[in-house]
Amino acid sequence: MRGRSDLAGRTALVTGSSRGLGLLIADELTARGCRVMLCARDELALERAVRRLRGRPGEVAATACDLVAADTPTRLLAAVRDRFGAEVDLLVNNAGLIQVGPVTSLQEQDFRRAHELMVMAPLRLVQAALPAMRARGAGSIVMIGSIGGKVPAPHLLPYVTAKFGLTGLSEGLAAELAPHGIRVTTVVPGLMRTGSQTAAEFAGQADREYAWFATAASLPLLSTDAGRAARRIVRAVETGRRELLLTPLAQVAARAHGLAPATAGRLLTLTARLLPSAGAAPEHGVPGSRAAARHRPGGPVDRLTVLGRRAARAHNEPPAS
Repeated sequence: MRGRSDLAGRTALVTGSSRGLGLLIADELTARGCRVMLCARDELALERAVRRLRGRPGEVAATACDLVAADTPTRLLAAVRDRFGAEVDLLVNNAGLIQVGPVTSLQEQDFRRAHELMVMAPLRLVQAALPAMRARGAGSIVMIGSIGGKVPAPHLLPYVTAKFGLTGLSEGLAAELAPHGIRVTTVVPGLMRTGSQTAAEFAGQADREYAWFATAASLPLLSTDAGRAARRIVRAVETGRRELLLTPLAQVAARAHGLAPATAGRLLTLTARLLPSAGAAPEHGVPGSRAAARHRPGGPVDRLTVLGRRAARAHNEPPAS
């Protein structure tokens, strides 16, 4: 479908699109002839992303912003109008923050940051884009959730809490906005090889937390190729799907938690027991790039995360420091 799509000529805004899944979704959209506005905080990363996407059938531009700032929705929609001369037809709420560690090593502020970025910021953008979509009687909204928004994975509680909220918001919007011709797609991915382990934050025994998370996000049996995920997400937009569960493991986990919550809860408890403790001197907010650099080159973690590190380089993620 690349290059031959009913998305051609439509105007899209993709948050968190300087790297990772957001960049890959923008790549798919520009390949189909969309006019795409990228947005993220890192101006240099945005510049690299724009250079990567130039030459596609669609147009691309970028705006640096802090999504949790109150004036950001107004600024972003104005930037889209100024650059493309059109309102947003397709809004992709993708920006996220992953904080990994036991709850005893996390702080209330971690939950607030996750909630602001992954629930309130998407809500404010939707509210800002809705009047024009309702006036046209058409529009598409994509909410990038997570299997963590259906199954409460341990050692990811700020992320899980926010993604549960985002999933509820997305499903509620889908019900309310359908009569107005606005389609809302809730995307529920499992682990993807985006290379995001270097952009995550780690608490407790940061080295050990990085080891299990980066390994799980790199192994083919546990994670899926991010490019393939982006193609499926854009195809879901084209067909108007309400929900897209990505990866067989995520589908099994969601069904198991829905059908047998007690059994699923016991398995999650077992998983939590197998994960690292907070340790005698818990760390907090250790960047993934720094945690990665603590592991010996050629060591076990280095060997198990080859695909994840390759994805980080390919998808504009920060390198290990």
